[in-house]
Amino acid sequence: MQVKNNSTLLSIPVVVAALGYFVDIYDLLLFSIVRVGSLQSLGLSDIMIRDQGLAIIGHQMLGLLIGGIIWGIMGDKKGRLSVLFGSILLYSLANLANGFVQTAQQYSIARFIAGIGLAGELGAGITLVSELIAKEKRGIATSLVAGIGLTGAVLAYFIAKNFDWRVCYFIGGGLGLLLLLLRVSVFESGLFKQLQNSDVRRGNFLMFFTNAARFKKYILSILIGLPTWYAIGILVSFSREFGKSFGIAEEINPGKAVMFAYVAISIGDVLIGLLSQWLKSRKKALFIFYGITVVAIFLFFNLHHSSASKMYAVCALLGFGTGFWAIFVTMAAEHFGTNLRATAATTIPNMVRGSLPLITLLFQWLQHFQSYLNAAATTGFLVMLIAIIAAFFTEETFGKDLNFLEN
Repeated sequence: MQVKNNSTLLSIPVVVAALGYFVDIYDLLLFSIVRVGSLQSLGLSDIMIRDQGLAIIGHQMLGLLIGGIIWGIMGDKKGRLSVLFGSILLYSLANLANGFVQTAQQYSIARFIAGIGLAGELGAGITLVSELIAKEKRGIATSLVAGIGLTGAVLAYFIAKNFDWRVCYFIGGGLGLLLLLLRVSVFESGLFKQLQNSDVRRGNFLMFFTNAARFKKYILSILIGLPTWYAIGILVSFSREFGKSFGIAEEINPGKAVMFAYVAISIGDVLIGLLSQWLKSRKKALFIFYGITVVAIFLFFNLHHSSASKMYAVCALLGFGTGFWAIFVTMAAEHFGTNLRATAATTIPNMVRGSLPLITLLFQWLQHFQSYLNAAATTGFLVMLIAIIAAFFTEETFGKDLNFLEN
């Protein structure tokens, strides 16, 4: 049975997926934006703000890792829409609770639970859009979802400038609950509906590890996304600390750095979709953006005795270079059959997000042998090298027919 994918680029599923990702990114990046002010209000010193900040963002990413598996399996077993409803309800409630925390430990627990909820939004949305939109327009549609969604970081920055950090979390929770009302208008993927009454194994996470070829695709799909969270989770989020190490006289506002980075990421995500369409290749577009990321990392570590404005400009370039998130997640969806697609598209980006604590551990371990700046640069070199090698061995998925199953 053939399922026609003929929804337009501005159809309800695309718009709702974009708005869902908008709220998702608002909540995901809010901690990076309010980290310093919120932890200061809890009585933490500068050193504790740095160390506890790393721990809290690590716990949030661990939640994303665990949530990615849970929601991915549910997306293939119960449907894409069940994930969109369940995940947004969980992270909305977690964000409301986050507004009441009184200690760093409570903060960590709230971000961990929110991370579990946040894990489901993007993968389910990209899977649904990929299956509903014609393959000729698929890359552009998913890029629009990511490009619009990523501007949620901009809203988070301006909300944080005008409201107390606790109110920012309340607003994030409220936006999520409002989004649930929009979900009612979205319909399920036809490809998934075909499987509902069949005996095909769906959402079996272990299937990624029981077949050598499938395992290779899965691992490579994860590794190609690593530079994003090295750039955002380490360099941009801790730009305040890097600014001090570079001898920049003005204090860097990490929230402002995140805002500039995500404006650029949203632009990059739309442009890489168009570039991929023009080149008829996901991989060629990916390598071009890798090149931009390498240049941005090089410029970042040459900011000694520079200015805050230059730091923000380089953070924006880092964001633009790592604006391949939409193509990366689209490739994850295109690699695997309908009975594993939601599991793949949800777990893979969250495995990348969940790798941030490992990248952070590498960074901290290297500091035993190198300076703070050299350890960060070495970490970046290793992350980029791994990603480039993985991309080289990843198969091209542009224009791939998604009406197939994993056996």
